[in-house]
Amino acid sequence: MGSISTTPSIRATLEVLEEIFSENVIAKVLRVAEEALENNNPPTAYPEFVPQTGNNAGRYFLREADFWTCGFFPGILYLLRERAVRYPQVFPCAGHCSENAALEKGAASIQEQLSSLCNPWTAPVQAMMTRTDTHDMGFILQPSLRRDWELTGNEESLQAVLTGARSLATRYVPGAQAIRSWDALIQTDVAITSLKEDCVVIIDSMMNLDLLYYASAHLGDRSLADIATMHARTAIRSLLRPEVRSASSPKSSYALYSSFHVVNIDPRSGKIKQQRTAQGYSTDSTWARGQAWGIMGFAQTYIWTKDREFLTVACGLAEYFLHRLVTAPACVERRVGKDGKTTGRFVPLWDFDAPIEDLANPLRDSSAGVIAANGMLLISQSLRMIGEKEESERFYLSTMRIVTDIIEHCLAQEKAALSIAASGEKKVKVKDVVAGQRFDAILKNATANHNSKEFTRYSDHGLVYADYYLLEVGNQLLRMGLM
Repeated sequence: MGSISTTPSIRATLEVLEEIFSENVIAKVLRVAEEALENNNPPTAYPEFVPQTGNNAGRYFLREADFWTCGFFPGILYLLRERAVRYPQVFPCAGHCSENAALEKGAASIQEQLSSLCNPWTAPVQAMMTRTDTHDMGFILQPSLRRDWELTGNEESLQAVLTGARSLATRYVPGAQAIRSWDALIQTDVAITSLKEDCVVIIDSMMNLDLLYYASAHLGDRSLADIATMHARTAIRSLLRPEVRSASSPKSSYALYSSFHVVNIDPRSGKIKQQRTAQGYSTDSTWARGQAWGIMGFAQTYIWTKDREFLTVACGLAEYFLHRLVTAPACVERRVGKDGKTTGRFVPLWDFDAPIEDLANPLRDSSAGVIAANGMLLISQSLRMIGEKEESERFYLSTMRIVTDIIEHCLAQEKAALSIAASGEKKVKVKDVVAGQRFDAILKNATANHNSKEFTRYSDHGLVYADYYLLEVGNQLLRMGLM
């Protein structure tokens, strides 16, 4: 399969995308937000993943509050809050709510309930603004606190974001011209632990540069933006691999790039000491989520800098991502219905080069797909602004194809619904559409880490940042006026 096949009709695509704005989404988020606060308020643990099998299948596993994923569940609450405030046409849900018309008329009470849940989930995140032990400050702070500032004008949230950017900047290593991602990398075959001899940088780090640019603009502190730009240039030379174009490659002028997950840089000379993977299959494989982080991170960097090199790199990473989707083995497709329709081709394998262990159920990473889709939407907007309308449209259509395929293939069929008590009680309650069938995440088939040398491996589950970036696609489309 050498190119993306004809995209579905606009009407069919919009019908699928309405799932992002559905009653099911609001119901699941509200239920988890309330139940996970029981004996956990203020939160010391945050939703991370939902097992698909086993004794705890269907229920969120809560991870320690200082883990890098802690910002995404509060971020999901704020994505819904953004819809309620800015896009009431899709809130509480697109289409009709299932039980009664009172739910649609009760959008204000649902919004009030949602807003009341934002504060307890965000307060511990705000307290992390002074952390200097992690590079993940963008992931931790921006999904909720930046939106709180932008939606409500909460000055404390803005100050937390700005402080967090300064904290992140302390991890910049001048000799390496990079922000240190991890202080150590310890797996069964490696132990990198020296802060003097090593500077470990991962492709994921591109996603935290947006925080530095945002704070730089607010503070008028050019040094923060300069750190971000220098880091991005170091990532290009140390984490990207040029790929040879083939007959099945996308027909465009962009050079293709795959990516390493990890590079170890000498903090004094800036020389590359080692390239490897920590979460992908192997050093030279292309870990799908790492590639997706690169697509979105470089697209964001271009938006701030307007440096065409960053847009070109983002396009090259995206082109290679699409190339690996359309040339994946036939086993990724699953036939649905009686009309010969298939789904699954645009749901990425967890690593594009890993052996497929189960042909009937290839291991995937839906989170990689929705992250890449967000990046491609940014690319599409940027290309349109510089007059490259044909390329812009192609990336937009690719985004739509990825997102619709992920929804059709990975949407959890265990759905939830909203209800208001007949007595007129304002508080919205949540129930399973089919009694006893519950799955807390919106999407399935995400993979956090399947590296064979990792001490903790977990895969094929719901994942909080898969849901976050799925809902962010929806909000991006709303901001673009396309929904």
